[in-house]
Amino acid sequence: MDLRCNMRYTVLHTLKRIVIAATVCAAAFNANAQETNGVPPDKSGYNLFNPTPEQYMRKLSADRPDKTDCPFTVDAGHFQLEMDYANLTYDAPTAAHGNRKSERYQLAPMNVKVGVLNNVDFQLVLQPWQWQRIEDKSAGTIENNSGFGDVTPRVKVNLMGNDGGFFALALIPFVKFPTTQNNLGNGAYEGGLGIPYAFDVPHWDVGFETAVSVNHDALGSGYHAEIANSVSIGHAVIGNLEYHVEFFSSVSTEQNSDWVGTFDTFLTYPVNKNLVLDGGVYIGVTRAADDWHPWIGMTWRY
Repeated sequence: MDLRCNMRYTVLHTLKRIVIAATVCAAAFNANAQETNGVPPDKSGYNLFNPTPEQYMRKLSADRPDKTDCPFTVDAGHFQLEMDYANLTYDAPTAAHGNRKSERYQLAPMNVKVGVLNNVDFQLVLQPWQWQRIEDKSAGTIENNSGFGDVTPRVKVNLMGNDGGFFALALIPFVKFPTTQNNLGNGAYEGGLGIPYAFDVPHWDVGFETAVSVNHDALGSGYHAEIANSVSIGHAVIGNLEYHVEFFSSVSTEQNSDWVGTFDTFLTYPVNKNLVLDGGVYIGVTRAADDWHPWIGMTWRY
């Protein structure tokens, strides 16, 4: 009797293991079949406290180093750091700029991101340290200031194309808090809305953005609207090394203001799927734009 009971237990236990193994294999097969058939997995249940599994994470995308933000969010429960190691902004003395020469250096300006939901991430743009030198050629004065910069919280909400498709679109509302030290900023609250969008063009990176912001007047205590548009195009040149160009323009409704236009060019190199290095320069093409803005930086995801 004991022998029969033991045999029955052994058979049932073995069958149980077989059923469990078959269930696991079937689930894995269905997931693989889903990916093979080009149908993205359902990621709506992932959030900050239930991170997206590594195998379902999107290709690394960043809002840098160009001015054109991307419409893709950081995967839920993951962090991303986008920063310049260092940069320089230089503006030569001209009559349009009041015959003043301006130089500004920044160390580690960054955008820290966290994926909150599958289609929402929260961002905090920081300027930890900057130094500015302004030389007024007409007055013969030199002004030097350094310190912490402004803080800009942002939220990116992807509306479509986050995990596939020909077209992707997002909204990025933002508010700038005037936390600068030593007169490095205008001391005003400002904000706006960015609308980045992109097309899936094989072998090319093609992105666009329109942004509307409400900024403080250069003179007086009022506010005015500014509308910016940009287009960024990139393509691999040698292996994983990519070359990009961008054109950016910004038009202000403030009285007696000129439009800002820059031609931007840069290189990006993905070291691995979670780290990209970059370097380049923004070149001013209008009188109101800064003349040069070279930088070197990176994007890192965890």
